[in-house]
Amino acid sequence: MQKNVLVVGGGILGLSTALQILESNPAVRLVLIEKEKGIALHQTGHNSGVIHSGLYYKPGSLKAVNCRNGREQLLSFCQREEVPYEICGKIVVATTAEELPRLEELYRRGVANGLSGLRYLSQAEIPDIEPHCRGIRGLLVPEAGIVDYTAVSEKYAEKLTAMGAEIVLGERVVDIQQKSNQIEVIGVSRTFSANTVVVCAGLQSDRLARMTEPGLPIRILPFRGEYYQLAPSAPKLVNHLIYPVPDPAFPFLGVHFTRMINGGIECGPNAVFAFGREAYKKTGVNMRDTWDALSWPGFRVVAAKHWQTALGEYQRSFSKHAFVKALQKLIPEIQADHLEVGNAGIRAQACDREGNLLDDFDIRVSRNIIHVCNAPSPAATASISIGRCIADKVLSQL
Repeated sequence: MQKNVLVVGGGILGLSTALQILESNPAVRLVLIEKEKGIALHQTGHNSGVIHSGLYYKPGSLKAVNCRNGREQLLSFCQREEVPYEICGKIVVATTAEELPRLEELYRRGVANGLSGLRYLSQAEIPDIEPHCRGIRGLLVPEAGIVDYTAVSEKYAEKLTAMGAEIVLGERVVDIQQKSNQIEVIGVSRTFSANTVVVCAGLQSDRLARMTEPGLPIRILPFRGEYYQLAPSAPKLVNHLIYPVPDPAFPFLGVHFTRMINGGIECGPNAVFAFGREAYKKTGVNMRDTWDALSWPGFRVVAAKHWQTALGEYQRSFSKHAFVKALQKLIPEIQADHLEVGNAGIRAQACDREGNLLDDFDIRVSRNIIHVCNAPSPAATASISIGRCIADKVLSQL
């Protein structure tokens, strides 16, 4: 008897999971549905395009293991499918003495996670890599790189279609019902029946999970990251990737400089609470999304704990001068007239009732339905590895 699998979500993780299922078992009849009219239009399509090396993540965590495995799998895929990428390396730069212990912790994690070529840079050596960058100590991370994740996703979709999968666009899920050994996924215009369902819904992941797990103990909090980009007329101030030492109390990496695979340099992002899960503009507000976040007990804990950091992020959101000042910690020469307004993205960050922002991937299996409830960065880098893990769970059920 032929088995049916339904994947919800046309971002990079949903597409990769579907592809890994079919590559492992081509006999599976697979349908992927996506609420938008195209694929990779939210977190994937607003991604800065960094191929992460595995530097930041707690050794042994799902993030660490899948990032390291997924990076190698991604590079092999890009080589095989002729998707442009570059392993350009990056430097993480400490600008104050209080950041030095955190830089050393990054080095320790990098070594524990198996990164190659890590080495410290003295104050005098930093300009050898990035001539305009200044700091008191740096860490060279040669394995970091850049790619266009929308191009990767399009290649995943192309291969899926060639293998017989059906990709249904413009089909928003309104309910999921478990019925014996079958699951019904009710869309706005069609109802789908499957033996197993995988939900990779990103910014909407908790809402879909609550359709089958009403007591889900986490909620998605949306954080908007806003970028500037170096104007074409600006001096060449950045060679590759330049990052600050991140604050371990906040799950974001701080404003940094990223060279894009298609050209140009992005500067940012900040990280502000978004008043809508798809509110890419500062003026965007969705009352349902806002209420869902504000009424969650964990959000109030986060707000009380991080209000000072949040004020600084909002200041950078509305003040170009403040944003430039943050960038000048790494590149003192950068000026406001070097920058043009760039893109923005929204990160789906899971938060529990106690106000803990989940630091690792969260994948929940309930009978024959799998919910990916938290898959922030480096999920794009790790997409093939995560997809294979989920595919193994699916195929064990079938």
